[in-house]
Amino acid sequence: MDGSHVALVSLNLSMEGFETYRADTSMVLGINVALLAKVMKLADPTDSITLSAEDNPTHLKLCFQNSKTERTTEFTMNLISLDVEHLAIPETEFSSVVSINAGEFTKICKELYSLNETLTISTASDYVQFAVDSEAGSGSIRIGSNDSMSREENTTVEVKEPVQQQFAIRYLNMFNKAAPLSTQTRLCLHQE
Repeated sequence: MDGSHVALVSLNLSMEGFETYRADTSMVLGINVALLAKVMKLADPTDSITLSAEDNPTHLKLCFQNSKTERTTEFTMNLISLDVEHLAIPETEFSSVVSINAGEFTKICKELYSLNETLTISTASDYVQFAVDSEAGSGSIRIGSNDSMSREENTTVEVKEPVQQQFAIRYLNMFNKAAPLSTQTRLCLHQE
């Protein structure tokens, strides 16, 4: 949860993403994401990364090992105490779901942020529209549902009910820092 309690980031590390994985119980760890990003910069792309936490953890241990250089880096991060019950993401039936190229969505957010701090996302049966409106003027980018041969360029718009919502682009740009992790960004929207 960010300081102003606007954004909650939930990251699920499933066993499929690891060469070796052991978890005796399911755990929720409160991590300072800014600090985690700084610590991860200590790792080399060829390093093997080990994450470990004890039962009832107060810290997360990160170990980066490089067998070629025989280098080992260890860091222990203090965890943030979380009230898990109050931070749960409620199950929601979304009325519009948009899958768009992650790089394209990042580009749209960066470009429109220079024009206004608020982005309006609207969905219709076959397109999604990203719009800004300010004292200087207004503009929009509309992307239609397409069946591109390349999954990276494919945009799908599934609409049960049209949605029009406003978002602070500052937060969208923060979320987009994770865009390189996937080729697609999925926007799940509901009018409320």
